Amino acid sequence: MTSQTSQPVRALRHGALATAVVLFVCLVVAVLSWLSYSEDRALLSSLTAREVGEVVSFSDGAVEVRWPSGTARVAHENGDRIVGRQTQVAFDPANPSRAVIPGADVLVETDRALGGVTFAVAVVLLVLVAGAVRVVLSARAARAAPVTASVRRIRLRSGLMVRSWLEIDGPVERWLPVYYDPVLVTLPSPVSVELRGGRVAVAGGVTLYPSGRPVTKHPRGRRLDNPARPDPETRAPRGLLAQLRVDAVFIVPAPFVGLFWAYVDGSGFVGWITATVVAAALGLWWAAFRGSDPS
Repeated sequence: MTSQTSQPVRALRHGALATAVVLFVCLVVAVLSWLSYSEDRALLSSLTAREVGEVVSFSDGAVEVRWPSGTARVAHENGDRIVGRQTQVAFDPANPSRAVIPGADVLVETDRALGGVTFAVAVVLLVLVAGAVRVVLSARAARAAPVTASVRRIRLRSGLMVRSWLEIDGPVERWLPVYYDPVLVTLPSPVSVELRGGRVAVAGGVTLYPSGRPVTKHPRGRRLDNPARPDPETRAPRGLLAQLRVDAVFIVPAPFVGLFWAYVDGSGFVGWITATVVAAALGLWWAAFRGSDPS
């Protein structure tokens, strides 16, 4: 009874930790982005006057703009391209030196900060909804009537991911991905298990939860079968530390994702750091969600 009641805790703990990492990172990104957005928005809200002016020069990353009632220098990354052109000017009537024009750096930064908030919220919703759907489907299947089936445990490596699968015999052969549990390492091949709802397996008193939907076509990847009679003394990896060691490989691409994002977004070093941290957190979550196998 102890193994059956503690198994859901083991199955959820890895995913809960990875989800918590994503939520924390997204919270930090959202808060910092919101603070930047609020500061820029406060500045823009004071620019209530509008006139048409002309861009007269560009130097040191800023353009000089003149209009009938004032003049100002406005930070503008691409200001050299608009010298000599007329443009709409928004300025503070009490202090005309505070002004912006379309494409000004402060407008770009404001949009970028608001985008950071939106992106963080979207990632949080995606992670929470995906996790909730997985838990609900697994819980529903676990309540279904059991059916005895013969299965073989296999491991498949596809790209960076190594997963455990149960190869289910029957009129139609199926493959079910399952979250890692130490019992998988010493599972005979084949072995009779109880299948509930076609998605949840009970082997040796241990409940194995699905890390994806069952398929009827052999999944891709380099295959490694369990021995017919595994050594019962084999020491299987246990604990979150062993799981995180194998998941760490998903952090490797994060700096390159950050570089790509910083290049596309033009956000520089800050954008690279932010995108790298978010990509690393999502990499850990993806490994946990898909059921990486540390064995």
